[in-house]
Amino acid sequence: MAHFLKDTSHTFGEYLLIPGLTTEESTPDRIQLRTPLAKFKPSEEKQSRINLNIPFVSAIMQSVSNHTLAIELARNGGLSFIFSSQPIDKQVEMVRKVKKFKAGFVVSDSNLRPDQTLRDVLELTRETGHSTIGITDDGTPNGILKGMVTGRDYRLSTDSLDRRIEEFMTPFSKLVYGKKGMTLSEANDIIWNHKLNSLPVIDEEGRLLYFVFRKDYDNHKENPLELSHPEDKTLMVGAGINSRDYEERVPALIAEGVDALCIDSSDGYSVWQAKTLDWIRKKYGDEVIVGAGNVVDAEGFRFLVNHGADFVKVGIGGGSICITREQKGIGRGQASAVIDVANARDEYYRETGIYIPICSDGGIVHDYHMVLALAMGADFLMMGRYFARFDESPTQKLKINGNMVKEYWGEGSNRAKNWQRYDTGGIADKTMKFEEGVDSYVPYAGPMKENLDQTLSKIRSTMSSCGTATLSELRENAKITLVSATSIVEGGAHDVIQKE
Repeated sequence: MAHFLKDTSHTFGEYLLIPGLTTEESTPDRIQLRTPLAKFKPSEEKQSRINLNIPFVSAIMQSVSNHTLAIELARNGGLSFIFSSQPIDKQVEMVRKVKKFKAGFVVSDSNLRPDQTLRDVLELTRETGHSTIGITDDGTPNGILKGMVTGRDYRLSTDSLDRRIEEFMTPFSKLVYGKKGMTLSEANDIIWNHKLNSLPVIDEEGRLLYFVFRKDYDNHKENPLELSHPEDKTLMVGAGINSRDYEERVPALIAEGVDALCIDSSDGYSVWQAKTLDWIRKKYGDEVIVGAGNVVDAEGFRFLVNHGADFVKVGIGGGSICITREQKGIGRGQASAVIDVANARDEYYRETGIYIPICSDGGIVHDYHMVLALAMGADFLMMGRYFARFDESPTQKLKINGNMVKEYWGEGSNRAKNWQRYDTGGIADKTMKFEEGVDSYVPYAGPMKENLDQTLSKIRSTMSSCGTATLSELRENAKITLVSATSIVEGGAHDVIQKE
């Protein structure tokens, strides 16, 4: 007979936090959000090999985690896991771009050739939202710089859409530019002295390396939470892997300097993940940080930890674009899953003295759900929808029914065709038999930084109300209560006529 669990499967929306005593030590300005990514031994005062400065990582998804989002999230204290459902060389190139990033020096992702037309300029501007376009000999980000195009270089009312770019661009001979090796301070001095909006930076051969933008000046003055290596200031970045081609993918990513890996799977409690972890540990020992998942109970947690996982990802079916529960009847309410796995983590720590961080993946609807997940035991959160809304995510910005949106699709959708994520060990079959994710839109929210700052402000304020100054204090001392359906209604605006 099947085993029936006595506990009800709960979501974050069914809980509230009870206020604690707020003291001088727990005011929002003193809240610390630093949290470990990888396993460590607190008894030996050993620190995790990577500590996030904010408890956020981005989901291993085509529509979320590319190099542009990875750079911005690392600059704000979190970590991205570059999506793995792409050829190895493409994923490695994204890691390389993050590692080569220099604060303030932006690799151009809007480029055209001189022989293309105004029509191409308008199309590229529509797709990217960028008004500054580098014109290179081959249309690549690192081609020979031939000129630049901005909105001041053409007039839609008079110029033909078939007009060639070389006829109206600002040619290289008239450009003010910087040279390889210059500092950000030197670049900004040139921008201010020449009253420029952007400055191209080239190498000895005239190849475009970066742009420095006037609008980014304030953002570059200080990034106190930046997640980077202290020695060379390179940003940290993670990458997803699968249980099929790991023998080729993992060495390539490590050679490029990736900081952490995570096995991307809808169900982590499998021999395929065990084989992947075993191979990595045999080849690299503990040198490589690798997380595994997803699981929803203590058994799954123990299984992955026993095979060497540095952190464990929790959650099945709770993502906003995930329909695994509808399609297969598999999963668990995210709150119940996090609580169960956190208890297993704490028990494992008592037995071994080794602390295994857990990552809550999915189930976040409102910002306060983030604090609940952290209070219930998660060390950090993996989010897709949250980050997909921002300028830095890789998807198109569109206007649908008068509203600005960005595309967002699940790795289990036919659009993603990420069959490796749903690997069950049979003969490789790249045809998805049925979907476990949907293709959708999310409301466009603008730049990451201003949205992220607001979210972190809410988290710090909530932790202050709980009387906790660190995430470990929150996990130990938070008071949490279940709420009734009527109580949920009471918590929102009610019995009033709201103004438009």
